[in-house]
Amino acid sequence: MSDHPISRFPVPDVNDLPDDLKQMMLGVQEKAGFIPNVFLTLAHRPDELRAFIAYHDALMEKDSGLTKADREMIVVVTSADNSCQYCVVAHGAILRIRAKHSTIADQVTANYRKSDITPRQKAMLDFAMKVSNNAKSINDADFETLREHGFSDEDIWDIAGVTAFFGLSNRMANFTSMRPNDEFYMMGRK
Repeated sequence: MSDHPISRFPVPDVNDLPDDLKQMMLGVQEKAGFIPNVFLTLAHRPDELRAFIAYHDALMEKDSGLTKADREMIVVVTSADNSCQYCVVAHGAILRIRAKHSTIADQVTANYRKSDITPRQKAMLDFAMKVSNNAKSINDADFETLREHGFSDEDIWDIAGVTAFFGLSNRMANFTSMRPNDEFYMMGRK
């Protein structure tokens, strides 16, 4: 385990948190075997952590034309572009598990255009990168390209929503110097 602090801000003790957050974190710990550092770091401001979790779950856990692996792939690619170590490592682990592919996160982190993904996924990631880096230039042609790959307007909204939310998450993780849990590094590799 790493001896480095997980955040440059004080991290509250789980037992000192409001009961709803304490129970959520203990539930995650029981299921995963550890508490992701994102929860511990953002618990510095409990109301903001609640809002973060609610929006995360609204985007990432709902029924959608995007698979859960697609959504995690968006997170990993945009987080790599934003140089967010925490999100690349943590969501890379989740992507490996959801895609049932032990090297996919490494591939898309390095260069999604040369990865073992479908043309549909490449179009999705091209659009996510445009949302992340040049949203002001999005136009009807972008929508048409995505529709040609079978994405609905709701799916396109989901691509943008996941990208935008994790832009916020990437910036908070970098701002706080949030460190990935050591456990994430090997998840989904065997």
